[in-house]
Amino acid sequence: MTSLPVIVGMGGINASGRTSFHQGFRRIVLDLLSDELRQETYLGLACLMKLVRFEDGQLLDQQGNPIQATEIESKLGEQVLAGTLIRKIEKEHFDPDATYWQQKTSLSSENESLTFTIAKKDLPRPLPASWSIQELTNEANEATGTLQVSVAGSLDVLLPSTLDNPIKAAGQLPTGFDPASLYNSHHQPRGLQNVIFGATDAIRSTGIDWQDILNTVNPDQIGTYSSSTQGQLHDEGLGNAMQGRLKGKRVGSKNAAMSLNTAPSDFINAYVTGNVGSTISATGACASFLYNLKAAVHDIQSGKIRAAIVGNSDALIVPEAAESFGNMGALANEKYLKMIGGSDTIDYTRTSRPFGENCGFTLGEGAQYFILMDDALALELGANVLGAAADVFVNADGVKKSITSPGPGNYISMAKAVALATNILGEKTVQQDSFILAHGSSTPQNRTTESHIFHTVAETFGIENWPVTAPKAYLGHSLGPASGDQLAWALGIFEHDIMPGITTIDKVADDVFTQHLNISTTHETCAPKDVAFINSKGFGGNNATAVIFSPKATLNMMAKRHGEEAIKTYQEKLEATKANQNAYREQANLAQFDLFYRFGEGMIDAEKIEITKKSMTLPGYANPISLDLKNPFEDMV
Repeated sequence: MTSLPVIVGMGGINASGRTSFHQGFRRIVLDLLSDELRQETYLGLACLMKLVRFEDGQLLDQQGNPIQATEIESKLGEQVLAGTLIRKIEKEHFDPDATYWQQKTSLSSENESLTFTIAKKDLPRPLPASWSIQELTNEANEATGTLQVSVAGSLDVLLPSTLDNPIKAAGQLPTGFDPASLYNSHHQPRGLQNVIFGATDAIRSTGIDWQDILNTVNPDQIGTYSSSTQGQLHDEGLGNAMQGRLKGKRVGSKNAAMSLNTAPSDFINAYVTGNVGSTISATGACASFLYNLKAAVHDIQSGKIRAAIVGNSDALIVPEAAESFGNMGALANEKYLKMIGGSDTIDYTRTSRPFGENCGFTLGEGAQYFILMDDALALELGANVLGAAADVFVNADGVKKSITSPGPGNYISMAKAVALATNILGEKTVQQDSFILAHGSSTPQNRTTESHIFHTVAETFGIENWPVTAPKAYLGHSLGPASGDQLAWALGIFEHDIMPGITTIDKVADDVFTQHLNISTTHETCAPKDVAFINSKGFGGNNATAVIFSPKATLNMMAKRHGEEAIKTYQEKLEATKANQNAYREQANLAQFDLFYRFGEGMIDAEKIEITKKSMTLPGYANPISLDLKNPFEDMV
């Protein structure tokens, strides 16, 4: 019997806000929310952005004046909206109008030589052959530590300078949100700070104490599946590891370890969950989240793992990322945005335009994490079902000419995903109650190639008016976590019956294949949906498509397998879970997160590990690890 991987928790942060309880999704569709949900969304975002704080039992604005939750939209709503989603890059990251760089130039003198002074300790080693030096002394003929240098000919130097960066917009975390201030971050890179926040948010959102999970399953039946596509590019990580000595700075002892793309999994295991089970850090360019999800889904289906935390984190809003992606022509820049808009004025909130007239993607940042369990464990613990991940299909492109160009692999992954959903839930459900979360990167090549894939698959499976939406229109492209952004939207659509449109475009581009698709430019309420297809197309031919089922479809499958009595018992346990969830929801809306950061807490004493031929017991863990392993090759020995 194949276990069903059930999604029971979600957490994280991106340009739209916090992931848990759909805050980020609700930020996108504010106008279609009830007054109560819209008020909650503004409250949560305002507290997250430190526009409002909760102190001594009341809400206070930045001036310390009392403010009611019902007043936030009218008094602070414009600041909340302006400080979220894609917008002009804030100087916290770098100044896009005056980005630092070093101007290479050559100095010379009208005299025979160029003369200057320099501190003796600052002399280059070895001394250039064209340099001659003389030590300077004071009136008492004592050495001053300063040298006079004469250079024959010219001197090549690098001068501090700035440039007007053509990449000026990004999907940044909400203005004022600072994950480093929420725990003892020890100068960790921004991407790893987001990991601690996202993993904690996801675990707390379940309404189940993590220790209860540990006490229910064996220690090796929990897995962590997470990575960073680009590593950690900030100075605390790869940034200083690669640039430190060139900038005259010391390369730190932690720079290398903090740089690894495995660091998100490492940090979750070491500082959040204390996991001793499976740990995997898969990367597949823009599809990295789905690669990790696939690994978790298959381990749960096979029974190797019973609970998993799955996610990715990337923090890419640094000059180096903007320059490298920009120079390859992948990013939307000022020149082409002005051409598309027909104006010298650019609306930085509309730089990302999936399936419209566009000129490149927009960088984003964020961390997305999800808690998965097998269906039996979800029932046993009374977990709130958010959906299920039926499978993830990954296919490469075959022989390529350009490593960054799309190819046929996504046709395979998308067709397999639709075929599987059809076989599980039926043709009618897929034709009428499914939708697509597109990769939608906002490049001219993507809009034609991805839409043709959807068109072809829809035609094959008899799907008409297939809803297609694209989170990158609002969030930018966070690379590794991008398909996690899409999954969060899918769960939001299941919850709220709202299909977000692509409002950053005026109309769908003429070269987009739309015959069987519904690519709307407005947000719309929709009938309940049961299937979401998460699609991702990564550089190098890393194509992935996930099949996600709604809570309703998931619970129907669980009821058929486990019976009505089991579901009745589950519903009774679910009441306590929801009470815990509501308590955390209220706490999180006030930006009181109480992050997990177990630095050195509960370390395992290796000398107290007990091992027999059949099992292993770790101190601090309720259940043993089985060593009674079945021979999988009985027919060969």
